Amino acid sequence: MATTRILCAGFGGQGALLIGKLVAEAGMAEGKFVTWLPSYGPEMRGGTANVMVVVSDKPVGSPIFTKMDVLVALNQPSLDKFAKDTKDGGLIITNSDLCGDPENKDKIKLAPVPLTKIAEEIGNVKAANMVGVGALLQLTGCVDRKSVEDYLSHMMKEKNPALLETNMAAIDKGASYVS
Repeated sequence: MATTRILCAGFGGQGALLIGKLVAEAGMAEGKFVTWLPSYGPEMRGGTANVMVVVSDKPVGSPIFTKMDVLVALNQPSLDKFAKDTKDGGLIITNSDLCGDPENKDKIKLAPVPLTKIAEEIGNVKAANMVGVGALLQLTGCVDRKSVEDYLSHMMKEKNPALLETNMAAIDKGASYVS
């Protein structure tokens, strides 16, 4: 891996920013160069939220990019807004429960994953973003899954240890779904 530019987008509260944070924290733990640039409206929950993440083996010149290698779209408005900015040959991971196909589907690799359905099967619909994390890691290898799980364990022990097992299961299911 040289450099991977990832944009995660969804409604506020869907966990798009957390996906980016996990990737960025894991990349730093691995000694990679990373940037994490969140963007969200003042309403947050229900408003739009997205994050640009760059993970690289060399210094990153700017956290902002106009074309991404990977888009993780958690809802249709995010897919509609950002799909066109995915590089030809790039990857778009969609929550197929909430998204159709992008207009540029013939120019990209498309990975429709039923994030919401898988999370419901695990027992917590709020874990849909973690299903997306598993799919992202499996399909890109931008950071090691263990690094993400280590950071998540550290974070969840402080905030909500009861959800740690659910989130780990969601990551596993997302990775398995796209394998």
